[in-house]
Amino acid sequence: MKRGRVFGTGASLLARAPCSLTVFVVCAAWLALSLAWRPLMLPDEGRYVGVAWEMLGSGNWLVPTLDGLPFFHKPPLFYWLTAASLGLFGANEWSARVASLLAATAAVVGLHLFLRRHSPDERLPAVAAAVLLTLPLFFGGAQFANLDMLVAAMISLTILFGAYAVLSLERAVPHRVPLTFAYVFAALGVLAKGLIGVVLPAAVVLAWLIVGKRWRHLPALLPLHLVLMLLLIVVPWFWAMQQAYSDFLDYFFVHHHFQRFAQTGFNNPKPFWFYLPVLLVGAFPWSPWIVRALTPRYLQDPARFDLRSLMVVWLLVVLLFFSLPSSKLVGYILPALPPLACLLADVFLAWLGQRSPARQRVYARGGVLVAGGLCLALVLIAAQRSDPVAREQMVGAAPLFRTDDQIVMLDDYRYDLPVYLKARKSPWVVSDWARPDLLAKDNWRRELYEAGRFDPAAARERLLFPADLRLRACGEPPYALWIWGKKAMASDYPFLRDEWRVLTTVDDDALWRIAPEASRALRGCDETPKNG
Repeated sequence: MKRGRVFGTGASLLARAPCSLTVFVVCAAWLALSLAWRPLMLPDEGRYVGVAWEMLGSGNWLVPTLDGLPFFHKPPLFYWLTAASLGLFGANEWSARVASLLAATAAVVGLHLFLRRHSPDERLPAVAAAVLLTLPLFFGGAQFANLDMLVAAMISLTILFGAYAVLSLERAVPHRVPLTFAYVFAALGVLAKGLIGVVLPAAVVLAWLIVGKRWRHLPALLPLHLVLMLLLIVVPWFWAMQQAYSDFLDYFFVHHHFQRFAQTGFNNPKPFWFYLPVLLVGAFPWSPWIVRALTPRYLQDPARFDLRSLMVVWLLVVLLFFSLPSSKLVGYILPALPPLACLLADVFLAWLGQRSPARQRVYARGGVLVAGGLCLALVLIAAQRSDPVAREQMVGAAPLFRTDDQIVMLDDYRYDLPVYLKARKSPWVVSDWARPDLLAKDNWRRELYEAGRFDPAAARERLLFPADLRLRACGEPPYALWIWGKKAMASDYPFLRDEWRVLTTVDDDALWRIAPEASRALRGCDETPKNG
């Protein structure tokens, strides 16, 4: 069978791809098709894009900030990429998701290149790329503006280039270039998410070495100069943060690495088996083929053992690693999708080989079209279930917003509001910052309070009690106040009772605008807020 004859449309283009550039273009075009179909989702997309927007606006590319306060939940790589994209393409949903699109494209291209070099079946690189691109979970992750796809891509590329180096050692061909790439992507993985960028790919490669009885290659995979190179890439940012904030390392590594992995006091506690149905549903309609790939007979072919064992070990190690902690999010499992796609494509090709050429064309094209259609349908459903009214009204209000205007949020934090209004000043957030249960829930209030501990002066400026807002609003500020909150809160703040100042309303929420000249005649400035 000639390469590319069976697959048709996008898959055949990948099958005939003369170089990785064509794969990159096809992949990026497919993923970009629906990138801006829906508004930013809260809280995740709004939070991470908001941090990148602040980085771009402040010009401080070293310290990630949320509401102007040091935000050390994650390292800066995603923020750097997204801030650069926002600067190039403007504050919109498309540019906000470019980092995830590029990361997903890199993962597909990396898998394609690896399989072109090491698969005995010349059809597998194209089919595996087509399957990976049409896994609904992968497609969705590529269109979601958070760190999950970026770290998944860095982990996947580290594993692929690490395995490339091992197989090169086996065949006595030069291995230094792929090994160098493995270390570079491991370093970027650390800058994307933390220690997991090194620990998880190292665990996969080590387990694969043990399964294949290749542990003798381990010393060659740990050259001192590459270890030093990795440290040179990674350490400066962490060192700079520790020098500026003495509690940084404890907060970042102990609290957000080890405690989050080992303890149960964080969001989204799920049972151990949670990711099994996630993978089966997230890989549909391809997922039923996985049954054939997990049988002992599947690994018995000596010509394919190296590749198949790598993918099986990779899938199982990632699945086990993320199943252990109590806190589980769907996006965590994205590093398992490249090996899953390869296994699915492999058994699908074996099944196709038992069919006539005419049926092969029908099944191959049908599989890609059905899976691709499902991906687009899911994005459309997400767009319909999102909050487009809020996005449209905020975008519509943006031309009235001036650089010196001040956003105020009442007992809530709308992460995307500064982005849509293109605000350059950090919002004031009004709440009871002395409440005893402040740290009980892993939410926006806890995020801001913990961030404020790193910069108490900035926290006093931005984290207000209700009485503080009354004093500032009644102090005749020389700028407009844009106040976001529940409409019912107008009864707690007398100066919000003038309905003509309500700029937009969305369900139970309202956005008030108080012009500078209006602040001189605000009602109730001599009253104390009911919740103050």
